[in-house]
Amino acid sequence: MLSGRGLVKSSQRTREFPVSEDKQSAQMTDAIFPNGCKANGAVENGYFKKGCNPLAQTGRSKLQNQRATLNQQIIKQMRMRAGAENLLKATTNNKVRESVLLELSYVNSNLQLLMEQLEGLNSSVEVYQNVQESASIPLIALGLKETKDVDFAVAFKDFLLEHYSEDGNDFQDEIADLMDQRQACRTPSRSGEGIDLLANYFSQLALIESRFFTPNRQIGLFFTWYDTFTGVPVCQQNVSLERASVLFNMAALYTQIATRCNRQTNTGLHEAITAFQRATGVLHHLKETFTHTPSYDMSPAMLSMLMRMMLAQIQECVYEKIALPGIRNHFLLLLKMAQEAAKVSEMYDIAHQSMIQTPIKDNVPLFWSTMAQVKTSHYRSLAHYFTATALLDHQVSPSDDEDQQEKAFSQLYDAMPDGQPPLDILKSQKERERIGKAHLRRAILEHEEALRIFRLCGELRRLDILNEILQATHRRSLAKFTLHEDEDEDQFTDYMEAPDINSKTEQKAEMELPGSTKVKVTDLFHRLGPLSVFSAKQRWTAPRTIRLRPEDRDLGFTLKGEGPVQIQSLDPLCPGAVDGLREGDYLVAVGDVDCKWMSVTEVMRLLRDVDESGVDISVVSVMDNSLPLPPKSATYCGGLPKTYSMICLAFDDEDKNPKSRKVTKKMSFLSWGLKNKHKSASTLSLPTGDSANASLPWHRASPPFPSSYHDHDSALY
Repeated sequence: MLSGRGLVKSSQRTREFPVSEDKQSAQMTDAIFPNGCKANGAVENGYFKKGCNPLAQTGRSKLQNQRATLNQQIIKQMRMRAGAENLLKATTNNKVRESVLLELSYVNSNLQLLMEQLEGLNSSVEVYQNVQESASIPLIALGLKETKDVDFAVAFKDFLLEHYSEDGNDFQDEIADLMDQRQACRTPSRSGEGIDLLANYFSQLALIESRFFTPNRQIGLFFTWYDTFTGVPVCQQNVSLERASVLFNMAALYTQIATRCNRQTNTGLHEAITAFQRATGVLHHLKETFTHTPSYDMSPAMLSMLMRMMLAQIQECVYEKIALPGIRNHFLLLLKMAQEAAKVSEMYDIAHQSMIQTPIKDNVPLFWSTMAQVKTSHYRSLAHYFTATALLDHQVSPSDDEDQQEKAFSQLYDAMPDGQPPLDILKSQKERERIGKAHLRRAILEHEEALRIFRLCGELRRLDILNEILQATHRRSLAKFTLHEDEDEDQFTDYMEAPDINSKTEQKAEMELPGSTKVKVTDLFHRLGPLSVFSAKQRWTAPRTIRLRPEDRDLGFTLKGEGPVQIQSLDPLCPGAVDGLREGDYLVAVGDVDCKWMSVTEVMRLLRDVDESGVDISVVSVMDNSLPLPPKSATYCGGLPKTYSMICLAFDDEDKNPKSRKVTKKMSFLSWGLKNKHKSASTLSLPTGDSANASLPWHRASPPFPSSYHDHDSALY
């Protein structure tokens, strides 16, 4: 019975691998090469990281490659448009203005075509579906955000030398591992391993932010991510843009895992529901944690719409799970399925209403909003069909539980037709037929509405399976109506309007925040010392070498702390103090032994057997953090009239003793708002297409980037 369901290592350490010529056999898989990985996350040949498939020849990867190409073409056209508009403002020559206006019209036309192509990519749902399915309506998955390469080496090495007084070349492997991990995250496999890869990098970024990114200075790294709906690039120096984008891709990957599940099995439907729930949870976490993002696809309004769409797809999977064993022609079961279908219709209607609101409707693919509209009518028609079948095919018999049937039927409507008692309707064959036919007529009308909307969208018409399901359910309702139609009955009398059916479900669609958003990872820069002390927010002196010469086995000071230990109770007349040792200094090395992670007991063990000749120790001191604020923070979001700066330039008032200083709570950079206008400024400027971005004078105010594509205020987000 029809139920209406229907990475790659850095260039210094890699070698070339030929791409398999047998592309056809790999079209619908996630990998050509096996992903057998060691515990350290790399395969034996040192090429792939676990959860990454950079050379996979899949339909999904081809879509991402096309998206990357379109992104580059879009930014090229936007640069040309910006130049033309600037020239138009600067010139007074009529001939030049005519030429520029003509060129501007061509550029705008090209931009419109590119946007339509990008919308087509977002409408390509077939490649995300399970190839074994043949009777399920396709579900919508999110595409991954694309990004540009980032070279951490130069900026990190300079910061290590300047801030930590460490030779950056000693951390070459750690920097290379970080770059490898980021590169791998650009091509995650559609599996749990791909999720783990993104989660590990996301958690690692929190450590990197504490180690290298300070609120009162920039280190010259620019992160560029492309909007998944508009292709507009967003370039900023703050690592939180990177974290937010990785989190978005984690949610997108969960949706791709969900649509890949085999929904013809109970296990597959359960996995799809779980994956969609986790995708919704990640989107909610992104919305609540990273606010005022300049990227349109991560604006609160867009994230809210995406969450509603995911919840609707969860409810659809719940319906399919209940209908999977088959829908028996039983009165109570039919009423249950009617309310389940009504719940799916209600959820898709909510999603569709959010898609047609300004400014969301300008960038949501027409395919998405049309699909939501079609499913709203389709599942509403199923609800009326099941109700009609229950009323027309069943009569209350002495063996039936009248109380149970009356209770179930009374919950079907907000108010009974014509105010009649539920049991009276159930016992009257005439009333059951009258109301049942009304529901059939309503079901047929909803079927026809779904088919009408279906034909309006060219991308939707390509889904043959959806067309077959809509046509089959329509024919079934027509056949049912024909079977119960009385030719002798006056068709123009007593044609009541079937009441709406109350929605109800046995499993409400809910979000689930996966544990993958908080993964414990090993700090790549562990050798710098405990993060609670050796972080970017505290400035340090260069290590000083002090010669300790104990007098009567007395060093002249005591130690406290659990790594690194700190000098306290210093005798100002002891040899160490005379040599430059100060109270509050952190002891980082005894001789050639690194002590950053050692406790007091372990350090005292090293100092216990010091002879009269003494021993050299290395100490560092906390410096005053009262540096002048930078004049500007560089922010670029082409196509948006204004953005929010993704940096909060508040800093802490600190004493020399970090244990006793009063710490002022910093706002996250993405929570920056109007109250911080006097602390931070945002400028619009165009990034170059290569790594020369860092050499541009970002501190200077650039001319605003004009755009005729977005005419709304980003503050609405």
